[in-house]
Amino acid sequence: MAAIPRAFAITAALAALLIAAAVVGQWAFSLSFEPDDLGFFTVNFFSFFTILSNVAAAAALAIGAWVTARGAGAPGWFWGVFGAVTTYMATTGVVYNTLLRGISLDQEATLGWSNEVLHLIGPILVVALWCVAPGRPALPWRHLALAAAFPLAWGAYTLLRGALVDWYPYPFTNPAQPGGYGAVALYLVAIAACIIGVDAAIVRVSRGRRAAGA
Repeated sequence: MAAIPRAFAITAALAALLIAAAVVGQWAFSLSFEPDDLGFFTVNFFSFFTILSNVAAAAALAIGAWVTARGAGAPGWFWGVFGAVTTYMATTGVVYNTLLRGISLDQEATLGWSNEVLHLIGPILVVALWCVAPGRPALPWRHLALAAAFPLAWGAYTLLRGALVDWYPYPFTNPAQPGGYGAVALYLVAIAACIIGVDAAIVRVSRGRRAAGA
């Protein structure tokens, strides 16, 4: 295996382990506060867009490391998923560090090192690995629709479940805030626009390298 694929495989594997450890570490740390309802707590924990994005990122990086180490080309679906995951992680980093840093979220205490991995280090690593991934093809512009599908589903899930159990993962998703559902809609539209913009950059990077190598 050449130097670049080997370095990518090792770095991707280590990044996957780091992100997975951060997710498990935060879950265990929060669990140590002995929530009254373990099931409710766990569903809440995995209802955060950040957690879902990081779990998906750890899985994508692990798959990428495995197929690269084997010297086999990744299947076409993998690149679409990896690109979408990169978009979600980049968006997580941007939204958290501009809107949520310093705000206490309703999931008990925050584990410091895990919080930094999930919201800063992880997103940086995933974006960097996407940019240098060996064998990455040019993504079609219809990838923007794929990238938008999961956040739309997450937003619908968040509002429907929140109305049923009266719990929301982020302050800006809670209609009890000033402005009600109108304010929530504005926040979600802004995040959707951010996701589409980030994914457009992801697609452009992939197509730019293909053009440069043509």
